[in-house]
Formats: sequence, structure tokens, C-alpha cells
Amino acid sequence: MKIVGLTGSIGMGKSTAANTFRRLHVPVFDADAAVHALQSRGGRAVAPIGAAFPGTIRDGRVDREALRRAVLGDDGALTRLERIVHPLVRDAERRFLGAARRRAEPLVVLDIPLLYETGGEGRCDLVVVVSAPAAVQRIRVLRRPGMTEARLAAIRARQMPDREKRRRADRVVETGLSRHAAQRAIRALVREIRGGR
Repeated sequence: MKIVGLTGSIGMGKSTAANTFRRLHVPVFDADAAVHALQSRGGRAVAPIGAAFPGTIRDGRVDREALRRAVLGDDGALTRLERIVHPLVRDAERRFLGAARRRAEPLVVLDIPLLYETGGEGRCDLVVVVSAPAAVQRIRVLRRPGMTEARLAAIRARQMPDREKRRRADRVVETGLSRHAAQRAIRALVREIRGGR
């Protein structure tokens, strides 16, 4: 089974790329969705986050805005949060991969925003980075509800620069041209991998 790591900075088109893989019947592990599930009612991260960050739990789930305020600009708090969440996400990823192996899937995708930042590339056979020009990225991100220049700057500060991700990538999918061009590149990659099994 080939494991493709999919990553890219905020606003680079990673969600669209992941959906293209899904439409091609490639199972995708969505690390962000796993985090949301862990922080939802009954999620395994709710109690430890509540203990570490008092006042961030509402109605049995993590209040993501309160948690964001609790860690924004505080590297120590962010590290404490990552020590809670990252092992739980890795456990969900292991279960996803185990199920895919049992089904004899030839190809799976790990959609992980901070793949390089957390050393996750070592778990992948190849890494695909989605990338767009900085001006396109900024426009896309600032369209999001509640997003500000300050929040974007804080997020960018945590992420490896796009040029470094591009340098390290096995493949770069350009998403600033058109959605169709990016989809064609992903379809070609999937055909290549499936043809090589």
C-alpha cells in the first residue's frame, strides 16, 4: 500500500485536492476532521483539554474559539495543546491505515496540514504539496469568516514557508492556475501510482 502525504499551507487548496483524491476512490485520512472529532462531545481530547485550559469546554465539547484565545501567541500553551492532541490524532491515523491494509487498498492519502512541521513525512512513501502564489493564498484565507490579517500572520508563523515545502516535496500541485489544472495533475499522479503497483 502506497501512502501519500498531502500538505500545504493555509489557503493553498489542500481541501480541494483531498476531495479530488476522494472522487478518484482513494481513501483520505483528514487530520483536521480527526481533531474536530476528538474535540466534539464524547471526544477523547475534551477532558484533557478542559483540565489543561480551564474555561474552554462548553456543553461537553471544546469551545474552539475559547481554546484559540487561550493559546494564541503563547508558545508554551500551544505546545501543551499539541502534546494532548497530536498523539490522539496519530492513534486515529494508525487505525485508518490498519483498516485500509485489511481492505488491501493500493493507495491512501494522509491529509495533514503540519506534515513537515511534525515530522510526518517519514510515514509517507511520497509527499504532495499544494501551492499557490502568496497573493492568491491571502485572498482565499481572508475570505474565511472571522479571519483577520493578525490571525493569518499567527498561522503563517507556525507553518513552514511555502518555498521550503515546495523544495522538500516529491510532487507540487499548483492550485493558483485553475481548479481543473490541479485536478488533472492529481488524476495523473493517481494513474501513475496505480499503474506502478
